[in-house]
Amino acid sequence: MNTDELDRRGLVLLGCGKMGSALLAGWLKSGLSRGAVWVIDPYPSDWVKAQGIHLNESLPADPAIVLVAVKPQMMGAALPTLKALGNGSTVFLSIAAGTPIAAFEAALGDRTPIIRAMPNTPAAIGRGISAVFGNHHVTEAQLALGEALLQSVGQTVRLTDEGQMDAVTGVSGSGPAYVFHLIETMAAAGVAQGLAPDLAMALAKATVAGAGALAEEADEDPAQLRVNVTSPNGTTQAALEVLMDADAGFPALLNRAIAAATRRAKELSNG
Repeated sequence: MNTDELDRRGLVLLGCGKMGSALLAGWLKSGLSRGAVWVIDPYPSDWVKAQGIHLNESLPADPAIVLVAVKPQMMGAALPTLKALGNGSTVFLSIAAGTPIAAFEAALGDRTPIIRAMPNTPAAIGRGISAVFGNHHVTEAQLALGEALLQSVGQTVRLTDEGQMDAVTGVSGSGPAYVFHLIETMAAAGVAQGLAPDLAMALAKATVAGAGALAEEADEDPAQLRVNVTSPNGTTQAALEVLMDADAGFPALLNRAIAAATRRAKELSNG
């Protein structure tokens, strides 16, 4: 990550909870100067306090970027405090779920460069993925800077329409919870088949983690990887006949689940 612009003008992190702290750790590891970071958080953790950054101090006059990482319900109180930085060259990057760009434009000024992003919790270990979309005031350089900051904790993808953000929320934003529940249910099923709980959980965790890593690194797509594991009339085929059932299996279940998450994301975005 090229930190020249950030080192010169400064970076403001509004809110430094779990996601904000993961991002801050990634930036510092990437070489960003501690003196270039201003964190505003009423209840900073001991870890944040120990980082040697500007904590709850007066902000620079023209920071390169303000990353908004407060909870959506705190947005109404937080944004007005930054209005003086709106309508200028400071780009605002929001990772707050359910808050549309229009809400930032209303609070900060309609000429403010704003990037909306949806990261997910694997960012805590540098394995996240974030979808980004910028309004028409965002330059290519500003969008690239926002992506670089998010890439310190994982991958990024660009959206062509802000309306796609709700579906992204349903797939990757909420998606880690689906995988965690899969691990839970795999382990419980193993126990039902006679395994000790600790053993079943260890097998489920390692299997899901390993399969996910293989899916990312292999040349074949997931459908082919599934075929590779499935011997004709074998154990995997027996399980997949249940899981791939069109009415009761994964296809119908996950379609309903992700549709429900997407609908809820739309409701939150519409207030």
